[in-house]
Amino acid sequence: MIFNTPIFFWFFALFLLCYGFVFLRQTPRVYLIVAASLVFYGAWNYKFIPLLVGSGVADYFIALAIFKATEKSHKKRWLWLSVTINLGILGLFKYADFVLVSVAEFLLVFGYQASLPTLSWVLPVGISFYTFQSLSYTIDVYRGDMKPRKGLVEFVAALSFFPQLVAGPILRAKHILPQMHAIALPTWHSAKYGFLLITVGLLKKTGADLLAIPAQTAFYAHDTLSTLELWTGVLAFTGQIYGDFSGYSDMAIGIAMLLGFNIPLNFRVPYFALSPVDFWRRWHISLSSWLKDYLYISLGGNRNNNRTRNVFITMLLGGLWHGAAWTFIAWGAFHGLIITATHYLAGFECFKGFNASNSRWIKLFKWAVTFYLIMIGWVLFRAENMTAAMGMLANMHMVDWAVELGHNALTIFAFVSGWVLLVHLMDYYVIKRGDKLVDKPWRFWLLMIVAQSICLMIGEPSDEFIYFQF
Repeated sequence: MIFNTPIFFWFFALFLLCYGFVFLRQTPRVYLIVAASLVFYGAWNYKFIPLLVGSGVADYFIALAIFKATEKSHKKRWLWLSVTINLGILGLFKYADFVLVSVAEFLLVFGYQASLPTLSWVLPVGISFYTFQSLSYTIDVYRGDMKPRKGLVEFVAALSFFPQLVAGPILRAKHILPQMHAIALPTWHSAKYGFLLITVGLLKKTGADLLAIPAQTAFYAHDTLSTLELWTGVLAFTGQIYGDFSGYSDMAIGIAMLLGFNIPLNFRVPYFALSPVDFWRRWHISLSSWLKDYLYISLGGNRNNNRTRNVFITMLLGGLWHGAAWTFIAWGAFHGLIITATHYLAGFECFKGFNASNSRWIKLFKWAVTFYLIMIGWVLFRAENMTAAMGMLANMHMVDWAVELGHNALTIFAFVSGWVLLVHLMDYYVIKRGDKLVDKPWRFWLLMIVAQSICLMIGEPSDEFIYFQF
């Protein structure tokens, strides 16, 4: 089920009716959330419901075993069982075929043609999100950051909570479980703010679908396009993936707010970042913070002069989390490289004053360099393979005067640039002044009606969200 479709509208309307007027007590509402979440997930493929529930049940009881264990070695064994189950499931469904194919290609380099069987399993939607979410619970209990919660149904409800189930944000157990244990009714103010986020998310998704056209043109036919059209296509994908993914996150947060739940912000105008480090504080915050807390710190963090190694490993695995392909690994490695370079340069005396400067021109320069690097990274992320990525990057940086500009190339570039800027300005306004906007009824409802009308007129309800494949 996709948020921007009529079937979800009727599903959510029926759920709200039951949630607000039929199931009025805590326990029945938790059961309702579980049932609705499983229906929501099963609408994609009901065969994977046992996988979702099974991983949650396993981690629930493993966390109890970790807490009851008296010796640290026993706690560690239980934790490794959780890690094995979660990463094992993820590995089998998402990475097994990639590893087998890569091994066969590696052997072929040495002249040995291996015919390795592949599993060809369907990738369960949202598996990368809910396995990380479930795994963080057992790790938190092991570290002593939280005690295990009593109530299996509440834990399954939190893990399968349908607004964020298939594409995040990734919720921490210590954040969502207390809310699931004592479900609060939404205030009128929070309900309006939730509706604002839903509308903003729909508007972002509508724009992202429009940007998909020049993006596809660039990535599928880069050999015949001018330099401007190639950069326009990359910029279009830069805006598309942001609008698509942050749009989903906004809708998930808004839907949760209508139910009385608070989900943390997942994006904070990331393309306004002034460094690669700053970018990852603003982009997909729930994943970047998860990688920092559970991977980077576990590797040692900044201790023992191993920051460079730990940053690189973290970003490499962060790239692999996105998909089983060398392009995603290259994307993660690229971000690990530019983050490491940022830390390295910051250690020089000549750059300390540069980084601390409040000059608008210096900030503009830092933004331009950062945005350029981010766009280079998106080429690696979006390309079909490494050969295509390298070819496209080469063509982007080599002006071929023999290739003429396509029809309306300048107009398309202006539209793409304007939309990416507009979406970020809209986000900035919602983050800074959204609370005040919802308290001004005439302005609020007028903007909601206009935005919803635009979505209805030019939106495409059938288009899936990009991050469903992860």
